[in-house]
Amino acid sequence: MSRKKETITLSIPSGTKEQLEEIARKLRIFWGKSPSVSGLLVAIAQHEFEVGEPFTLNSTQVVALQQAIGLLKDSGFIEQAQTISSLLLERGQLELPIRQQILQQVSQPTEAWRILADQFRQNQQPFHLLYANPQFGDLSFTVRYAEITFEEKRFYLNIWCDEDDTEDVANTDFPELIHNRCLRLDKIKGVVPINGQWRHEGLDNLKVYLHFYRGLIKAYEPKPNDISNEVIGEVRQVVRRVSNPFWLVREVLRYGDDCEIVSPENVRSLLQQKIRSLCQLYDIETMT
Repeated sequence: MSRKKETITLSIPSGTKEQLEEIARKLRIFWGKSPSVSGLLVAIAQHEFEVGEPFTLNSTQVVALQQAIGLLKDSGFIEQAQTISSLLLERGQLELPIRQQILQQVSQPTEAWRILADQFRQNQQPFHLLYANPQFGDLSFTVRYAEITFEEKRFYLNIWCDEDDTEDVANTDFPELIHNRCLRLDKIKGVVPINGQWRHEGLDNLKVYLHFYRGLIKAYEPKPNDISNEVIGEVRQVVRRVSNPFWLVREVLRYGDDCEIVSPENVRSLLQQKIRSLCQLYDIETMT
């Protein structure tokens, strides 16, 4: 039994029928071999196609996609990052500075260095790296070991390099770590392979003792670099290999008084200095 159909009469300006047929043709809505205006109207009524204002991205969606682009680029998915960048340019409600920034990213050639760096790491091939340091300008490093880690909101390239006296060595309190560097992936300008030996020992590191108290005794989540993790009375003691105290201090500050750096003294002192600076900033008197 055939479905009952209704007939409507439309009064439309000259040329509109041809325009509707062209839309139906693009959407592949046909009656036989001809584009079907009736079929187009039915598809719109059944919400098979979007009508009204063009699809756009609001400011929150733009920010989220920008973050996704950064993560994709850091992870080596350059083509996918370019695809999302094009979507932002086409559909995003972008302020002029952001539009110019994305246009510049899209127009740049594929970041071959990112793929090369992965190949060098996998092949244990030493390489020369050029890095754009915002404070000191371009710096070069001879890389003997490299690994990529995720810290807080982005990926970083951690390297062991020959250089131990470049301008970016900001903290000399850790001579054991003076060959380590933590580099933002988007600041690397190029890599070139060199002859030499790969460092199989990895990054230099310190053995740091941490104590966790109260709720964190049970709630603490083990980290990949933890050497040992045990509950001793009212304390959870964690021993961890640390290649960059900067990230450790930021982590411990989030725990508040539920975590303490016990040793070594130079790492403990780094946190003490940070706390003193915060107290001065907020006019809190401290004992020296």
